[in-house]
Amino acid sequence: MRTYDYAHVVTFDETNVVGNVYFANHLRWQGHCRERFLAEHAPGVLASLGELALVTTRCSCEYYAQLLALDEVVVRMSLERIGRSTVAMNFEYLRGEEVVARGAQEVACLRRENGGYAHANVPDELRAALQQFAVDR
Repeated sequence: MRTYDYAHVVTFDETNVVGNVYFANHLRWQGHCRERFLAEHAPGVLASLGELALVTTRCSCEYYAQLLALDEVVVRMSLERIGRSTVAMNFEYLRGEEVVARGAQEVACLRRENGGYAHANVPDELRAALQQFAVDR
């Protein structure tokens, strides 16, 4: 399975008073990974974010080991499934070869309409880019 990898070095401001990474940062890194993916593989989608909205409808993370300041972590994203207007992604967090966490996220594609939102199809550019990183079945 091909994955999109986002490399990150943990900073001191991402840790808590105990010295380990504050749990919510893992979810922030999912967002960073998604944003970098869009910039590199679907820049037209980024350009259309005025009329299109990518709304996170669900996210999760399971933690297996602690991360500390200056640890190097790779957030590995893959496509779980893609529907008409939704995308589900998996995330794996690695320190070297060690899996320190796993997460998931679902995003809905919406278009701005009459002061509100309506479901929109996943843009073709995004669909094609994501399918390169689909989970093997």
